[in-house]
Amino acid sequence: MTTATRGPIDPAAHLARLRERAPLIHNITNLVAMNPMANVLLALGASPAMVHAREEAAEFAALADALTVNIGTLSPHWVEAMEEAAEAARLAGRPWVLDPVAVGATAYRRETGRRLLERRPTVIRGNASEILALEHQGSGGRGVDSSDPTEAAEQAAVALARRIDAVVAVTGEVDLVTDGRRLARIPGGHALMPRVTTLGCALTGVVAAFLVGAKDPFAASVAALACYGEAGRRAGEVANGPGSFAVAFLDALYSLDHDQLATLPTLEVTDAP
Repeated sequence: MTTATRGPIDPAAHLARLRERAPLIHNITNLVAMNPMANVLLALGASPAMVHAREEAAEFAALADALTVNIGTLSPHWVEAMEEAAEAARLAGRPWVLDPVAVGATAYRRETGRRLLERRPTVIRGNASEILALEHQGSGGRGVDSSDPTEAAEQAAVALARRIDAVVAVTGEVDLVTDGRRLARIPGGHALMPRVTTLGCALTGVVAAFLVGAKDPFAASVAALACYGEAGRRAGEVANGPGSFAVAFLDALYSLDHDQLATLPTLEVTDAP
């Protein structure tokens, strides 16, 4: 049973818990995202592991503090490892996060997404087109990019969260998080973030890290997105383009502290429609 947060959410308290625990995050992610995702998690204070082989994925998932599954670069053996690791994490009581990259693009991705939903992820993090496709089992997006604004996926996100009893985080210019009962919108970030490959994939790992030890996955997810967005905003203040932004973003995550997060707008929670 989780503790339902209705009042304002304090990202600094969630970040402090993460850094104190230094959780081990098991990532079955895509080939492009492995290195950036590992660097992001290390900068934030978590410990990343990239374990993909079917022969050990389930065993490792039960040992790690949390699991992420990203369907960006699929293959049959990886899909088997994803399903078995997700089931092992669920049975071990570990949180796990699904990143349904371009789930609406092909029949193979749609079927993989459907089967992974059956393993009951704690959180689903995707862009608006991915969430729309995942809930309606349709096509959407242009490759890994969203062709829909965040608000277009609000009803689908709420319905999906209710259907599988999970938190759904829709990321875009303004992020949206819902567990089917509550809803929060998180501003922040920077226009250069979509210009740096796999920052969205790396965010999935950050959400998983925030979930470890959290009583309320909804509040933890909101806090994760707020911290990520603030780091992006700060990196954008000193970056000259995508290359310098990528470096500045890691530094901003590493230096993120209570005083910086205290300047964020209050993250209010409302009832989901």
